[in-house]
Amino acid sequence: MKPIAAVRAAAVAAIAAIALPALAQEANPLSFNVSVTSDYRYRGISQTRLKPALQGGVDYAHSSGFYIGAWASTIKWIKDAGGDADIEIDTYAGYKTEVGGGVTVDVGFLRYNYPSNKLETSANTNELYGAVSYGPATLKYSHAISNLFGFADSKQSGYLDLSATFDVGGGFTLTPHVGHQKVKNNSAASYTDYAVTVNKDWSGFTFGAGFVATNAEGYIGGKGKDLGKNGVVVSVKKVF
Repeated sequence: MKPIAAVRAAAVAAIAAIALPALAQEANPLSFNVSVTSDYRYRGISQTRLKPALQGGVDYAHSSGFYIGAWASTIKWIKDAGGDADIEIDTYAGYKTEVGGGVTVDVGFLRYNYPSNKLETSANTNELYGAVSYGPATLKYSHAISNLFGFADSKQSGYLDLSATFDVGGGFTLTPHVGHQKVKNNSAASYTDYAVTVNKDWSGFTFGAGFVATNAEGYIGGKGKDLGKNGVVVSVKKVF
């Protein structure tokens, strides 16, 4: 009996040695991401004068539903506007949980940081957000509690976003999106944006291609570029 018990104990130990690292990896709350995109579009507006951007971030998601993270991207619009920042650094924290019936809620705070942007009205922006997801669809509202991206007297601006993600097989997902940005006390700067994006997971990378369109007017960047013009954006992202 002792030899059999010893074999069983050895087998259990071997299985545990294999399983525990896998469980630890699955439960790891910390993740990193890096990406390259042909044009950094945010809410339909190019942040890079229709040029490529390098991006990356870090996220910590606790099992309780609380999360915190930071993300950064190269940009051009601050310098085009007469400022002196060539990077955007976002910091955020929130709480996400399923409330029942397949409904998930997500609430949090997001700060957009533009170091030493030196614009007359600071581009640094604080937003509170709340989102509700059901099935493939998510409805999200973001509310500015500061001036919005350098617009004077724009506190209380809001952005409403409806999007969905559909698994179409073969590792492909399809994501349609429509959003509306309201700029407080500046109706001429308010606009609606649309997008349809296809993503493909392959060898640990996510490749994306999307069509972006807006009805924005007056968002003109350096060299007279229309930052809200319709266009195609391609990207590749790695999460680890």
